[in-house]
Amino acid sequence: MKILGRVGAVLNDGHFVYTSGKHGSAYVNKDAIYPHTRETSYLCLYFAQHFLDREVNVVVGPEKGGIILSQHTASMLSTLSGRIVLAVYAEKDGDKFVIKRGYEKLIPGKNILIVEDVLTTGGSAKKVFDAVYALGGNVIGLGAIYNRGGVTEGDIGLLPELYSLTSIDLKSWEADECPLCAADTPINTTVGKGREFLANKQ
Repeated sequence: MKILGRVGAVLNDGHFVYTSGKHGSAYVNKDAIYPHTRETSYLCLYFAQHFLDREVNVVVGPEKGGIILSQHTASMLSTLSGRIVLAVYAEKDGDKFVIKRGYEKLIPGKNILIVEDVLTTGGSAKKVFDAVYALGGNVIGLGAIYNRGGVTEGDIGLLPELYSLTSIDLKSWEADECPLCAADTPINTTVGKGREFLANKQ
């Protein structure tokens, strides 16, 4: 949380619309993390240290932020283990994620670590897990910076371990029950889904 606060990723006392459609007064802006390469590396170092003894071969992240996390985490794992650890990413294809561009050839029979920035429902991580599993990869765990939805291993699939750096449950409400809306608190349109929410109301 100190690292997230230092890069301005934690926003409080506002009115935000989350990807789930719910509203809340606090927001973790994951996009604020990535320009800060040193801080991003620190976060990924925690992943690497935690999963160091699992003999990870490939780190996979969902586009877009997961691409950055997979690169940093694989680099840290390579340095700490003295082995070559690869980094690839899964990309959206309709309502699922797929691994292609030749990266799919690096998955079968390998120990795979999935990395994600923010878990709300775990939906994206589960789709990446499914893509890796379909290719014959052995998922050894999932590392997440922030688990805000109380996501568990069972929400993802046959996942051995979910390791999150922080798990703070931000209070949220459905739009029609939101006290911030009732108080006419302006909706933040810079981060989250506030802009889309307001456009859909028109």
